[in-house]
Amino acid sequence: MHYPYLTTGLPGTGGIFKESPEDFEVTEIPLYEPCGEGEHTYALIEKRGLTTLEMNRRLARALEINERDIGYAGMKDAKGITRQTVSLKGTSPEQVARLEIPNMKVLSARRHGNKLRLGHLAGNSFRIRLREVCSDAARLAESCLDVIMTRGLPNYFGSQRYGVRGNSALAGLKLLSGDFAGAVDAILGNPDDISDERWRSALQAYADGNAALALELFPPHCRTEKELVKVLAKKPGEWERSLKSVHPKIIDLYLSAAQSQLFDLTLAARIDTLARISVGDIACKHANGACFLVTDEPEAAARAAAFEISATGPMFGKKMLIPQSAPAALEERILAEAGLERSIFNNSGRFSLDGERRPLRVQLKEPTVVLQDNGLLLEFSLPKGSYATTLLREIMK
Repeated sequence: MHYPYLTTGLPGTGGIFKESPEDFEVTEIPLYEPCGEGEHTYALIEKRGLTTLEMNRRLARALEINERDIGYAGMKDAKGITRQTVSLKGTSPEQVARLEIPNMKVLSARRHGNKLRLGHLAGNSFRIRLREVCSDAARLAESCLDVIMTRGLPNYFGSQRYGVRGNSALAGLKLLSGDFAGAVDAILGNPDDISDERWRSALQAYADGNAALALELFPPHCRTEKELVKVLAKKPGEWERSLKSVHPKIIDLYLSAAQSQLFDLTLAARIDTLARISVGDIACKHANGACFLVTDEPEAAARAAAFEISATGPMFGKKMLIPQSAPAALEERILAEAGLERSIFNNSGRFSLDGERRPLRVQLKEPTVVLQDNGLLLEFSLPKGSYATTLLREIMK
């Protein structure tokens, strides 16, 4: 799904990124520094080509501690060089500093009193190299940055949140609407979209009504698909029963992807007025994330111009603040077009969501652009929960 650019009308630099690990570097900006005392060791780890969860597994194995005793503030991509802090219970800074683990380096280790939790970071700083860009890439990038620094960066999630095959959001929407047969079809996907011959053959066998053959053909990594089909082979048509075989964390990913897509659709509808704020909006304070209903438009507009506040979009759920007036009407339309009603988010049970508001834009910090022989070097910082790919798509087109 393609969403409109903020910088529509400005040419892009073109190019590619993530050709090598050095092309994508990200470093967490901590919310606080370790105090030097306590039962947890805060370690700043540089990793290369590893996911956060794989890093944790290697740390637990090397230190002989339980993975449950490792805390982290955010998930980091396997591609590239990333630096993030983890908290480790049951070990000392000295033990951690001595570690030698392939593709990992301990940059610092110091004690602190509490376990690090998801979200306990201020943001991330990035150093990204784009290769094979056009000859005037620096000028084009700076033109885009001028607009973004004035109006803010659209806070899209983007396709990376919708699953590798792009089917996670659709599965989540079907779950929310109670269309369990549609949810199973979305999770399994279309055989024509699969390049792996064995996987494609398994999906085709299922589509042809031969669930037993499909089970034999699915590759080992298709665990969720196999669990679904195993139930349906014994109980044809028992769609809801088959979904109970899916791990709750996987279900949560589908629901989160649906939330993200509905937010992105709302943002796309407001892209031309990204920096504006209206009566009825739920505004967010960038300093602390607090949200409130806008009733005084001139005052809110002045605060938005100073980038103190921004309008928010919906991460739909039963606890989400609901806007009024035009912003509410837009969100109702987005839901209706997705085949949903707001009332479904009041449901409890396995497919329920708490919900929250998310700012439609974020402030880009300290961007720099340097044209080099081997590409265009970009450096910048973003608050937590925002994605560097959103900036790259604006610059590269």
